Amino acid sequence: MSAGNQQGRLPNPWYISGFVDGDGSFHVAIYRDERMKTDWKIIPEFHVSQRKSSQHVLHELTAFFGCGYVKENHHARENDVTFVYVVRNRDDLTTKILPFFQRYPLRTEKRMDYERFSQIVELMNMGEHRDSRGVKRIIKIAYAMNGQGRYRRQRIV
Repeated sequence: MSAGNQQGRLPNPWYISGFVDGDGSFHVAIYRDERMKTDWKIIPEFHVSQRKSSQHVLHELTAFFGCGYVKENHHARENDVTFVYVVRNRDDLTTKILPFFQRYPLRTEKRMDYERFSQIVELMNMGEHRDSRGVKRIIKIAYAMNGQGRYRRQRIV
């Protein structure tokens, strides 16, 4: 089947796993926020991106998982014509996204990012993000993800 016939295949969970292997990412946003007890805000996010012409697939992922939303990826960049499916609600990550990829594992090196992401979400569920030792541990794991953090704007560890 051609890649253009993605819509008919989306309900297949193995197809979704492969699709995410190619176009998805597990990301942990980290930024300084003095309102937080530890001065750091940590936001785990699951993303899948597509060109605008194929954004319907992202809406189908929203329906499949029953969570998340679709938005323009970088609306301020005129040359970016991509949209992104985003799940950042920790309860949805814990109860829907992570169990899905546990049952239908990724097959590329992205599997290690999933494992680290899963570990971070679990640590946050245990409250580790609420003290400085836990934050340091989470940041260290996050910087081991996605090519050792090579796409991060700045190093904080």
